[in-house]
Amino acid sequence: METADRTAVRAQQMLDAYRHADVMAADCPSRPVLQHLTSRWGVLVMAALSTGTHRFAQLRRRIGGVSERMLAQTLQQLEGDGFVLRRDHGEVPPRVDYSLTPLGEGAAVHLVALAGWIEANFPAIAEAQAAVSAPADRSVPASA
Repeated sequence: METADRTAVRAQQMLDAYRHADVMAADCPSRPVLQHLTSRWGVLVMAALSTGTHRFAQLRRRIGGVSERMLAQTLQQLEGDGFVLRRDHGEVPPRVDYSLTPLGEGAAVHLVALAGWIEANFPAIAEAQAAVSAPADRSVPASA
């Protein structure tokens, strides 16, 4: 009877572990989702869509530097993860627009906040970058 109890406990632990994402674990299925959301284009698409529904061409104009291929791939990934809703109006010429799902709206709040924090703190970030890339002062002895 004790062996059956231990087996049941182990089985329950496995089920519990599967239900809870652990992004730090190498094999966690949440890692690709994290990558989709936090990629350069993922963050920018989510930020753009947080302002409302957009068509593909509108998104491309709004997000400077993104290629059609990368925008399409990013939208497909975010749609596959449940963050973006693609609506095909079934018209000729084709009319397709994109918006955030409720899940996407929740994620976008955090991504927009992060982007805003980066913009607000960019002078300090640029200063730190310059300090790291500047040649070191060689006049101070290493063993002072």
